[in-house]
Amino acid sequence: MGLTGWDTQWQALGLGADELRVYQALLDVPEHASPTAVAQSLGLPVRRVTQALDNLGEHSFTRPAREAAALPAAVAPATALRNLIHLRQAEILRKSAELEELTGSVDRIAAQLLGTVNTPRATGIETVRGGAEIAARVASLLVSASEEVALFDRPPYAASQPDGMPAPLDVAEPVRRGVRVRVAVDREGLSFPGRARGLGDLALQGVQIRVGTDLPTKLITVDRRVTLLPPTDAADPTASALVVTDSLLSNALVPLFEAVWEQAVPIGSVTRDLITEEDRELLTMLASGLKDQAMARRLDIHVHTVRRRITRLMQALNAETRFQAGVQAALRGWLTV
Repeated sequence: MGLTGWDTQWQALGLGADELRVYQALLDVPEHASPTAVAQSLGLPVRRVTQALDNLGEHSFTRPAREAAALPAAVAPATALRNLIHLRQAEILRKSAELEELTGSVDRIAAQLLGTVNTPRATGIETVRGGAEIAARVASLLVSASEEVALFDRPPYAASQPDGMPAPLDVAEPVRRGVRVRVAVDREGLSFPGRARGLGDLALQGVQIRVGTDLPTKLITVDRRVTLLPPTDAADPTASALVVTDSLLSNALVPLFEAVWEQAVPIGSVTRDLITEEDRELLTMLASGLKDQAMARRLDIHVHTVRRRITRLMQALNAETRFQAGVQAALRGWLTV
């Protein structure tokens, strides 16, 4: 099997074409074979085969050879992939915990920056205090974006948005200038009045939106060079936000966004499909997590009828899972209030 068809997934594991070819060879050759023999069979230099073997070992796709000159043994693909995924998940959780600690320390860090307001420090961390100043800085960041805006949107929200996080229509302006805008929305936020409809309008304007669960924080990252972390208390007009340009912090915040983005569910585009009140009630119960039997009892219909209706609604919503169907319905304002 060649690299074609799953090169993106393979490279996402931190491995390349040489590693894939060598790993496939290890699955077929006897353990007592030598790296030189594998190199000859693959038509690769021994140096590249040796490097690929080292990389495979670092990613736990092989076990050490029993003899000094022999090849390492290939770990079964399913086992190797699961182990690596578990390691990546643990790494994401660790980075998320570090970010949570940073977010919880916003006010303390701000107080340590010598009381300076809106003055960049050598550390690459700038403090911005007060709702008006934060909102102005957010607007400035959005205007300065030339390539990409990435945003985490999650509760708590304040009625007047004193934390500076942009209202839905604010992030459409960069899209009109050709800037890619991606918004990861916490599922809990969809229950706030008008928010789902506003996000649906954004999707129509070209903003890429995905929905996730338990987003770690709010943030705005512009062109992968500067990140704004809003205050933890959105209702406090005196709270502080951090503007981060330090490379060490940025190297953690940008990968965190990408990791959450990959796990989130795309909402797709919003349409004007017509549904009945029974459909609306069914979708509301589906989004609430009720089981098929419970929905059937509430609707006083057979459970098979419930499942047929859910299948039809998933097709109408272009959803592959029930979770996606619930998210789509919320974004389109289909759920019963």
